[in-house]
Amino acid sequence: MNTAVDLLRPVREFLACPTPHAWLEQASQQIPILLQDHANCEKKAAGTAMNLMYRYGYFTELQMKLAQLVREEMLHYEQVMQIMQQRNQAWVAVSASRYAAGLRKHVRTYEPAALVDVLIVGAFVEARSCERFAALAPYVDDELAKFYRYLLKSESRHFEDYLVLARMVSDQPIEDRIALFREVERELIETPDTQLRFHSGAVLPEKGAI
Repeated sequence: MNTAVDLLRPVREFLACPTPHAWLEQASQQIPILLQDHANCEKKAAGTAMNLMYRYGYFTELQMKLAQLVREEMLHYEQVMQIMQQRNQAWVAVSASRYAAGLRKHVRTYEPAALVDVLIVGAFVEARSCERFAALAPYVDDELAKFYRYLLKSESRHFEDYLVLARMVSDQPIEDRIALFREVERELIETPDTQLRFHSGAVLPEKGAI
């Protein structure tokens, strides 16, 4: 049995589209910016989970799952940093992509709906990360390919954990909200972007400045 295929099946069923081939080709030619933004994403994921723990401290199950997620995201952050150091890649500041902000602007502003939507957004971010790790593996060097395949297991679980929490918190079915964010996420991935980032769309040649 192919474990990677088994892990990816629910991820691919959850997402509305695969990563475009054009993005994969561009990303494989810009590994330093990809690594830098990947490190940023891992740190932001840990920070988001930590903020939710503080804001919603009265949800015990939320605390347990997010505490585990914070530990794993910070470990991944450290591992990406180590890879960058081994490649003598200096840390540089890069702007965030439109991806997370594009998802978050659809989050409702009242509770518990706001928390439900934030958790659904988290599920899509983690699912896309997982899908991109698998998609990138054939396009990068052996060291990175091994690392990305190693990340598949935890990232696929993170997406499912977020969905479990969203359903637990919500006082009504969340399928309509999942459908809304699925379409928003698809558009963000499939439409042209102005900069290459780990969660960006493909970049048009004339707008490819980093």
